[in-house]
Amino acid sequence: MRTLLSLSRVARTALRRLKKERPPASCRLVGGTAESQPNFGLLVDIDGVLVRGKTPIPAARKAFKKLVNVKGEFLVPVVFVTNSGNSVRQTKADQLTRVLGVPISQDQVMMSHSPLRMFKRYHDKRVLISGQGPVMDIAKSIGFTRVITIEMLREAFPLLDMMDHDRRPELSPPVPMKFPDIEAIILLSEPIQWETHLQLIIDVLLTAGNPDHIPRQLIYPHIPVVACNTDLMWVAEGKSPRFGHGIFVLCLENIYKKITGKDLKYELLLGKPSEITYHYAECLIRAQAAGRGWHKSIHTLYAVGDNLMTDIYGANLYNRFLEEESSRKGSRVQAKVAAGKQTATVSQDEDHDVIASELTPGSATCCKSVLVCTGVYSPSKDDIEGHRELITGTVFHGHRDFKFDADLSDPDYIVPDVDAAVELIYKLEKYVPK
Repeated sequence: MRTLLSLSRVARTALRRLKKERPPASCRLVGGTAESQPNFGLLVDIDGVLVRGKTPIPAARKAFKKLVNVKGEFLVPVVFVTNSGNSVRQTKADQLTRVLGVPISQDQVMMSHSPLRMFKRYHDKRVLISGQGPVMDIAKSIGFTRVITIEMLREAFPLLDMMDHDRRPELSPPVPMKFPDIEAIILLSEPIQWETHLQLIIDVLLTAGNPDHIPRQLIYPHIPVVACNTDLMWVAEGKSPRFGHGIFVLCLENIYKKITGKDLKYELLLGKPSEITYHYAECLIRAQAAGRGWHKSIHTLYAVGDNLMTDIYGANLYNRFLEEESSRKGSRVQAKVAAGKQTATVSQDEDHDVIASELTPGSATCCKSVLVCTGVYSPSKDDIEGHRELITGTVFHGHRDFKFDADLSDPDYIVPDVDAAVELIYKLEKYVPK
């Protein structure tokens, strides 16, 4: 079973690739003076921090007026890190531009599925995509070339979707045409009509990707499954949190376990709190700084969020990863000096499609977590600092495969809202906007 504290081989390969990603051309803007160049960046959640559903949180616009100059250019690198997966980045950037009143580029937006752009091994596989919104456009924007949607599968096998009596075929359908075998399943976000998605995904898992052929015995392990968001809950305009994609994933896992007696396994779990997500976000921060012509290294990341089990847990987990990485680098440097070598490389065991890659030093040395009280976390009393005991409870809302560590759910800072978060960060960094 994969845990967040022990990255898989695939995840570590992705982290090495991300360290080498070049800045996107659209980020190359005019830089500022050396004095005005920041050495920190902000990773800002969206739902519960900037908006509740479609309603802007009042502090959001106030906060972002402090983050841009009179030309609308950002004074510090900012990336919006969301577990949402129901749109392409440009759509989310346009929504943020309207909400915040400042121009947001798609290069500043990171959806839960964005890191899949780096996992090219899946791009040419025939994949079944589950989610909502323009799933075909989303899949193509990530790099997938052979996409099958749930609706396409349902049309090919109309007798499989029988839960809704009103959608059952009235006449016996013709003999289905030969349907290509599905090689992997990508879970983007919570879908519409859960019963259809759950049924057809289970069918694909039990038949090794071909619902038209029933094997004599269970084929296990099953075909690869990637889940891009395991958020149990999120907040909208309602007074209590709403079901997130994590609830759908939980249902899928339990159905598969109940039918087969075996655990559903994942090739990748993406989105917060995965380290891959935070490393990819750091890559975008560095790309943004380089695009502005800022030469200072980004040493500190501030992750601002409202959810203890995703935003805070993930930021603290990534901070632990950075600390461990720093320790490993120190050991490698000592070994390199002792051996008299000029470069250091690592081989990728059992990963034949990836050549040995040179390890390049990362810029961030720490990731600080900042909890706001406008979303999933909302204290019942005004004394925020007096209610830290509400943070760590006995109920773990994280994913099954994420080993729980109570210390990682404790934020470095608690503030009322995102405006207070920006004020705090400027104070901590002794940063005076120019």
